[in-house]
Amino acid sequence: MVETPCVKICRMLEGGALCRGCGRTLEEIAHWTTMSPEERRAIMGGLAERLKRADMLDKQSRSEA
Repeated sequence: MVETPCVKICRMLEGGALCRGCGRTLEEIAHWTTMSPEERRAIMGGLAERLKRADMLDKQSRSEA
């Protein structure tokens, strides 16, 4: 079984850069099963920070609207 950060909340953030549920890009999602375990772990290691930054930017853009 392939290790995955998917949490079954598959919605792209505003602008389509990242999945709201897992924090991966569409390219990463599309190539996930062909990546090596090391590549997947490297990506997973940065997902929490990506989502945190994306959430901050999303809140900022909403407050400016």
